[in-house]
Amino acid sequence: MEKLIQELISLPGACGQEHAVIKYLYERLKDQTDSCYVNGLGDLIVTKKGAFDGPVLAVSAHTDEVGFIVKKIETSGLIRFEKLGGHDDRILLSQKVIVHGENGPCPGVIGTISAHMQRFDNTSLIRNYREMYIDIGAADDAEVRGIGVSEGDQITWDSPFTRCGKSRAYGHAFDDRCGCAVLLKAIENADFSKVHGTLIGIFSTQEEVGLRGATAAATSIRPDVALAVDTTAVSDTPEAMMDKTLALGKGAGIKVMDFSLLASKAVWKFMRKIAEENGIPYQLEIFTGIGTDAGALHQGYDGVPSGVISIPSRYAHSSVEMIDMNDFENCEKLLEAFLLNMKDRSQFAFLTDC
Repeated sequence: MEKLIQELISLPGACGQEHAVIKYLYERLKDQTDSCYVNGLGDLIVTKKGAFDGPVLAVSAHTDEVGFIVKKIETSGLIRFEKLGGHDDRILLSQKVIVHGENGPCPGVIGTISAHMQRFDNTSLIRNYREMYIDIGAADDAEVRGIGVSEGDQITWDSPFTRCGKSRAYGHAFDDRCGCAVLLKAIENADFSKVHGTLIGIFSTQEEVGLRGATAAATSIRPDVALAVDTTAVSDTPEAMMDKTLALGKGAGIKVMDFSLLASKAVWKFMRKIAEENGIPYQLEIFTGIGTDAGALHQGYDGVPSGVISIPSRYAHSSVEMIDMNDFENCEKLLEAFLLNMKDRSQFAFLTDC
């Protein structure tokens, strides 16, 4: 799993420019699945059938990462940018980035004033990103264009996978390449000779700008139950707003509620049951500050009972997103257990156990 996530975050995939990630996944899965195709929006949709009749399970993980796009090249050679997805302007200054130009990646930094200039600045000011710029070391705009950078090029964080502590790691794009890794490994590792039903895997695009890929995918599939696999923000650090309801290292997250989804009671209770039966550590998640592809999938077809497997993370939408590798692996175990324990669509009916 560690090698896989390293490979996935090394591929650029800001919103709308997920081509490298989708190509990697397509090449890896095309010979391992019953069907494998890319729709018009770029979603990779794969199907893998179990040995027995049973429900159709759709599982979505999004391939895009929060990033930026080149908006304007100043005559000075500095680059103005637009945001792709949700960012906190407070953390942008002095961050390392990569501008993905026509001739390959160009390292750069989001510029900031020298500390020696601080006395002349308003230190209480949070600069809007529109006042910021990226410096790739070019002397003027002609040099920028000469190295293959132009308007519309994507920009991603320059932050590799790094292990820290006993079981943790940080890097960029864990949201949601970690979810992609969980879904990919479940497709590759689960024993489908024991599966009742069919898995539809969706590696979606443009989640960070409004669940657009999952919305498009939902129009072409008819699942009996749906899951998203995505990261979620923990609340285990000392800031005043943190309520300690989710923590790194405490297990896979089982979604009950977020702003895009009131999870199906039958689905989240089913996940809790199989987690307990299989000794998989878990924590229930009620957090209104986030949304996932399940927010689109549950409104598809005739209404789809849906839930989310959440990978706990710190510092979301930054260059140093942090996860616990044990949580990460337990999420993959939970998805496999879900596949192996589903038997009939009635397990997820609205009136189940009411």
